[in-house]
Amino acid sequence: MPILIDGTLGEGGGQILRTSLSLSLVTGKPFRIENVRAGRARPGLLRQHLTAVLAAAEVSGAEVEGATLSSSCLTFTPGPVRPGDYRFAVGTAGSGILVFQTVLPALMLANGSSRVAIEGGTHNTAAPPYEFLSRTFLPLVERLGPKIRLHFERYGFYPAGGGRFSAEIEPAAALSPLHLGARGEITSRRVVAIVANLPRHIAQREAETAASMLNWGAELHAVEATRESSGPGNVTMIEIGTDETTAIFTAFGQLGISAEKVAGNAAREAREYLVSKAVACEHLTDQLLLPMALAGAGSFTAVKVNLHARTNMEVIAKFLPVHFETVVLDGFTRIQVTR
Repeated sequence: MPILIDGTLGEGGGQILRTSLSLSLVTGKPFRIENVRAGRARPGLLRQHLTAVLAAAEVSGAEVEGATLSSSCLTFTPGPVRPGDYRFAVGTAGSGILVFQTVLPALMLANGSSRVAIEGGTHNTAAPPYEFLSRTFLPLVERLGPKIRLHFERYGFYPAGGGRFSAEIEPAAALSPLHLGARGEITSRRVVAIVANLPRHIAQREAETAASMLNWGAELHAVEATRESSGPGNVTMIEIGTDETTAIFTAFGQLGISAEKVAGNAAREAREYLVSKAVACEHLTDQLLLPMALAGAGSFTAVKVNLHARTNMEVIAKFLPVHFETVVLDGFTRIQVTR
């Protein structure tokens, strides 16, 4: 019998589907999800989520029912994971990063190396940007055992999409537990504002505003302008490095929102992180749960554990015999993963 998943669980978003797909591939357990993305303004499978379903099906030869746009129910029965050379295209500005993260757990535990090429969004709201994947998430995943080499080709901003990147994955026979304590000293800081096919002064204003709000000098901010993008786009990223990780806080430019307000959104998130003693920001907290659960043990400190993360914990526990313990301490929350 398939594991039954209620898409209204917790925050009711796409992460419920992606985590279920990832763990179905790894464990070989089928599942059925109903009320897909019930908590979103546009429920059901959007192009990004459908691409993740089809990608998971392709790497395992899965049998799938309900894999259509806007579908609210899906049954997924995986076969054995097959390492190989894959290409997945979202077809919109939907996040290619999230599609990649859906199949990564299975491929990093497969019986051979793989190469995955992704086309779609690389920098869009409601998803981690490419830099978060390359500089924050994957360096920690590699400490568990696998090796992942990324190659960035082209930006994919909303609404044009069209971004491209690829990854070469050398799997690990098993994952090693990772333990991350209090954050420690900050070793690097910088603000990077990027514009694609837009005036450079937008990025300049953002970089200066964010640096000023954080009381950082001019030497700690930079501006990049690119035409390697299918359409216009803008992102401000604040990077804070420590011995354990690099935290990245992101805000995207939108029509009708000033450059100063965009920069302010990123700076406020960064300030919350700076006053904490935690290694993981709010977004990294959610991302680390699945790989640590696959390792069967581990611990890390988090700025906060939001509903998105707690929902992810519930879904993971349906597939894996793991327990998450959260303890609120002075300056952070400690998350312990045990079997």
